[in-house]
Amino acid sequence: MSSQGFMSKIATPYAEALMESASADSILDKVNEDLSLISEILNESQELKTFFYNPLIAKEVKKNVVNQLFNNQVHSLVIRFLLVLIDRRRITLLDIIISKYLELVYQLQSIVVAEILTPIVLTDVQQSALVSKIRDITNSKTVKLVITIEPVLIAGFIIKIGSKTIDTSLHGRLKHINDYLNSASSISI
Repeated sequence: MSSQGFMSKIATPYAEALMESASADSILDKVNEDLSLISEILNESQELKTFFYNPLIAKEVKKNVVNQLFNNQVHSLVIRFLLVLIDRRRITLLDIIISKYLELVYQLQSIVVAEILTPIVLTDVQQSALVSKIRDITNSKTVKLVITIEPVLIAGFIIKIGSKTIDTSLHGRLKHINDYLNSASSISI
C-alpha cells in the first residue's frame, strides 16, 4: 500500500466523524466554508503548515495558535476538531482529512466536482455551459467547478471528474499524434 493510500485510510474515519457531527448539528455548509478557509490559509502560509507539522512543538503551543487564529473565524465544532487532531498527533493529515471530508459531503449532497484545466480564464457563459453539460453527463444535481489556468494546453481544455478525463486541448491532441507516430515508426515492415 502506498504512503498516500495509508494516510488516506487513516484520514477517512476523522473525515467521516466530522461530517456526521456537522450533519447532526445541521452546519454542513458552515463547516465546508470553514475547512476551505483553513485549507486556503495553510496553502498560503508554508510557515504555519511547517509549525503545525513539526513534532517538536508542544501540543499546547499548537492549541493556543489554533485558538488565536481561528476563534472568531470558524465554528466551534471545527476548532474542537482541530484540537482533537493536535491531541492525537494527526494534524499532519489535515489536508487529506479536509479533502476526504469534502468528498464525502459532495457525495451526500450529490455534488460532482469537476476539475477544469484551461489555458485562458473562462467567462461566466462558458462556465455555465460547462456546468450544464457536466450535469447532463453525470446526472447530478449540482456541479462544482475547480478551474486551474494551464497555459501549456495552448487551446481547448481538460475536464477531470473522478477517475474520468476528457481532453480537448491542443496539447493533448499533439501528444496523441506524437504517440501514434512513435508507435507506427516502431513497427517494421
